[in-house]
Amino acid sequence: MRRLGVVGGSGFYHLPELAESEGIVIATPYGAPSGDLRLGVIGQTEVVFVPRHGPDHSFSPAKVPYRANIYALKALDVSHVLSISAVGSLRQELPPRSAVLPDQIIDRTVDRERTFFDGGVVAHVGLADPFCGEFRARIEMAAERVNQPVHPGGTYICIEGPQFSTRAESRLYRAWDGSVIGMTAMPEARLAREAELCYATLAMVTDYDVWHETEGDVSVELVRGHLRANLDTSAAILRSLGGSGLPDRNCDCGNALARAMMSPPDRIGSDDCERLGVIVERYSRAPAS
Repeated sequence: MRRLGVVGGSGFYHLPELAESEGIVIATPYGAPSGDLRLGVIGQTEVVFVPRHGPDHSFSPAKVPYRANIYALKALDVSHVLSISAVGSLRQELPPRSAVLPDQIIDRTVDRERTFFDGGVVAHVGLADPFCGEFRARIEMAAERVNQPVHPGGTYICIEGPQFSTRAESRLYRAWDGSVIGMTAMPEARLAREAELCYATLAMVTDYDVWHETEGDVSVELVRGHLRANLDTSAAILRSLGGSGLPDRNCDCGNALARAMMSPPDRIGSDDCERLGVIVERYSRAPAS
């Protein structure tokens, strides 16, 4: 049985189906995850849930322990990661309460740990298509089964935050053909690819950012007004996805490091193995310590 990792974004701090499960505390070489992980079953799928911002929303976007979260999911044998994220819309046709499955990202973050390979071992994973196409297609099918339409495709602009955009920035991102804007898809997508996980974002629109001439500017109060409806939508899609099971891994995500490791396997020492752990264990030839 494949395991699905679910990373809950703003407002999505727990899964009712996993409420009775005991929290799993995992120590990683990158510190503690943003909250205890919970393991359970939805439909025919084992699910591991972690709240991205912590159970009481104590982590700002730049301070989320992204590496620890992805490492912990990998350590629990997750194969697919569904990120549920609140976003602003950069398109008239994506009003608040829309669900979007973006297929591209423009990374505007500047101050985040963005790789597991930051010393000792060098790897350059391909990120031309940052979201897994096969996984996205399965999520879209799951949404159709519960009459929750999603907009397939589009570019996610990921900004540093925690402030919202200026009006000039919002207009610039529209000129770049951005579809939605958020603060958490990066480095999460980068790290998921390095960990050889299938990754997709279910982006739930809460506002029109600040470019719209007739809608109110984005604010926490405005965002909160749409979160409840978006949570119901994303939960319905997640239950449908769990009921249908995860797709076979015919994509390249599961072998991303096979074409990316610049350091020879016999040069990966015991210290590197300890730091990188489950990320490189299938490639390491270092002797056991």
